[in-house]
Amino acid sequence: MAQQERAIRTKLAIVTAAASVFDECGYERATIGEILARAGVTKGALYFHFPSKAALAEGVLSQQFSTVSVEPSASKLQELVDTGLTVAYRMRRDPLVSAVARLSLEQDVRAQFGTEAITQWIGASALLLEEAKKQGELLPHVVPSETAWLFSASWTGVQVYSQILAQREDLEARVVSLFGHLLPGIAVPAVLASLEITTARAMELGVRSEARGREALAGEPVAAG
Repeated sequence: MAQQERAIRTKLAIVTAAASVFDECGYERATIGEILARAGVTKGALYFHFPSKAALAEGVLSQQFSTVSVEPSASKLQELVDTGLTVAYRMRRDPLVSAVARLSLEQDVRAQFGTEAITQWIGASALLLEEAKKQGELLPHVVPSETAWLFSASWTGVQVYSQILAQREDLEARVVSLFGHLLPGIAVPAVLASLEITTARAMELGVRSEARGREALAGEPVAAG
């Protein structure tokens, strides 16, 4: 048991270090040497868990849902909002969350791993919107799959612009504004009026998500892909 726990901690240290390097340097410029230095592990330990830089990138990408969790809500539109707010908060503070976003948009990574990291987010949003429609939260014309695609693309554009123009310092506020502009076009008025979309909520949700993310990573083996 002690040996297994050490292996989990080592793997976690490697993934965390790889995420910070990928986030700062991108996939192409990231080096195994820098990842080793930040992880504080031997080359043998790293290659035991991840035999290549590609495997390290895949290991980081595989964590995109386990590290950002949102508590279920009776309103599935609120749950969709909460997901967007939580990711915005975590992306500014957690290199693992930020690295997933950066890697998923890099051409070299997509060439190796495809677009699964992006399509998974679209799919997760579509499921929430489908449940929202079943519960009568959406206007009749809304097609969940199309709306999920547009929401995901818009959110990605917001975070990219925020990164370029403000180093993401305004990301939560920009995501709040995004939802404020898009939701009136899909939500029934009564549901829209009940939604909480604020930067204060982003902070509250983000702090709770950070705690759950630490527990998830510490309590389970980290997938290597």
